[in-house]
Amino acid sequence: MALETDQTLTSLERVPVKIVDDELTGCIDVARQVAEKIRQGIEEKPVVLGLATGSSPIKVYQELVRLHKEEGLSFKHVVTFNLDEYFPISRESNLSYHYFMREHLFDHVDIPEENIHIPDGELSESDVVDFCHQYEDKIDRLGGIDIQILGIGRTGHIGFNEPGSHLKSSTRMVKLHPVTLMDATREFIREDLVPRRAITMGISTIMKARKVFLLAWGEKKAQIVSESVEGLISEDTPATFLQDHPNVEYVIDQNAASELTRFKYPWIVSFVDWNDQMAKKAVIWLSNKIQKPILKLTEEEYRENGLGDLINYLGDSQDINVSVFNSIQRTITGWPGGKPRADDTNRPERAMPQKKRVIIFSPHPDDDVISMGGTFSRLVGQGHDVHVAYQTSGNIAVFDDDARRFGEFAKDLAQYLDLEKDKMMNFYSSIVEFFSGKGSGTVDNKDVRAIKGLIRKGEAAAAARFVGLDDEHIHFLNLPFYETGTSKKKPIGAADIRIITDLLNDVKPHQVFAAGDLKDPHGTHRVCFDAIIASLREVSDQDWIKDCWLWLYRGAWHEWPLDEIEMAVPLSPHDLKHKRKATFKHQSQKDTPVFPGSDPREFWQRAEDRNRNTAQQYDNLGLTEYEALETFVRYHY
Repeated sequence: MALETDQTLTSLERVPVKIVDDELTGCIDVARQVAEKIRQGIEEKPVVLGLATGSSPIKVYQELVRLHKEEGLSFKHVVTFNLDEYFPISRESNLSYHYFMREHLFDHVDIPEENIHIPDGELSESDVVDFCHQYEDKIDRLGGIDIQILGIGRTGHIGFNEPGSHLKSSTRMVKLHPVTLMDATREFIREDLVPRRAITMGISTIMKARKVFLLAWGEKKAQIVSESVEGLISEDTPATFLQDHPNVEYVIDQNAASELTRFKYPWIVSFVDWNDQMAKKAVIWLSNKIQKPILKLTEEEYRENGLGDLINYLGDSQDINVSVFNSIQRTITGWPGGKPRADDTNRPERAMPQKKRVIIFSPHPDDDVISMGGTFSRLVGQGHDVHVAYQTSGNIAVFDDDARRFGEFAKDLAQYLDLEKDKMMNFYSSIVEFFSGKGSGTVDNKDVRAIKGLIRKGEAAAAARFVGLDDEHIHFLNLPFYETGTSKKKPIGAADIRIITDLLNDVKPHQVFAAGDLKDPHGTHRVCFDAIIASLREVSDQDWIKDCWLWLYRGAWHEWPLDEIEMAVPLSPHDLKHKRKATFKHQSQKDTPVFPGSDPREFWQRAEDRNRNTAQQYDNLGLTEYEALETFVRYHY
């Protein structure tokens, strides 16, 4: 169900935006509108669809397939034109958009083969210009595109129209932006395997479509959605051209909408239904805006910056300042497991039981120390019964060279120990042979995945031991959903939930820490989080669960906003150095990891900088100055 859209809340938004509860709801809504149009098609006037690839429209295609199979929706009078395709790339490659469209739509419906049009990544370069002209001509001869489905890239690209694309651009060859290449690494495994160019419909082609849906899901799209919806039209953000389209609609979920002004700073565009949390957010915003500590803010400054109704709601500005200041100060604790024999009325964690059983869930084998390594060490050092559970093997994030090196080490060690030398030599030779024939899109075989998984297992165990755990408190769950050899994972299944449930029932924790860093470009954090929630619900009838609190950490990709933080654990320079050493145990992820994301810094550098920046933000608000802070939000399940 879409959220209500109040135009008084959207004064800064330059395109219609429909905000839905979740991705599935939005995709079903769009698919049904597409289906309604398809049913109007006849042989003499087929319906022309412009189709996108990527993760955003997948559930639209799934719903269209369901409508075809279960409700008789026919595609016989549908003609499709895809937005783009990598160049060069084989149609048979499982990373091509030809393959994607057949996997998700065309092989499951009754669309005639001759009605499918996708840019050709197998063309000789000399034929590309003629092909692009013909592509445009085919669209024009059919009367243009009736419905165009779009996603949006982090550069603001629609299709592969990267920053700098002109409003009048048509179908053409383009060079891909470095950020787009980096994002594509999640499928191609290595950036050097990603095609540097693509064939794409132009902005003018898209703008001629009679109806445009732009789909965006999740936090990682929030910033670019905000820029394209509220920003000025600019070639720097090609999606902003859609502001001039007469019939465009953004369909986004609540996470993708989170950076829109009406959600982030609602007092700027409307009156606010004030509560303590919203007041805290507004006061932090004002303090940062005028660069004054909270306790120095004056009533005049509140009123001059559009917060007069907050004064009217809560009264004296000094009372507001003190209330918000105290609420932030109370998030700070050096006792993340609770301080024994202390009044815990205003502390983030309970004092009792004095020694808690704790499970730290780590989606990848290094998230624990990267994101909460200081808190991890503090919990162990303060005597809590701490377990760490690595949810996935992390095997796709290991370079082939490292896997071969460890395979060679195993071969040489077997030879040194005189252990089945022939068998080990054959195994190593098969690994070398596999790598020599490995190309773009080739999925690692079982043996290679095992070696890569063992590399990451050894690193994780070394880091956990460095923090202070013994082997009995280190758990490698190897959730089955992850083991596909590619960045595309299987859905969470009963086996995944059972593995986590068994551990929960075995430990019976008072505290669970889980990754809430849902901007993870692999999507693994989100899946792992969903698996934990499903498992906690499975054990909801157990007595121990009533005393179990779930804390979410961030830090690998971004941090919690200041107004959301509920526990902040100070780190000294020594603590930060200790955390860094633990992170260094993950040698396969140092220097340049397989999936670096858009940030050129190493993971340990990102984490330290974020921890220091959070401490600096607390300092700017007028609170105690610390070297660094790791922060958490409590999740109520």
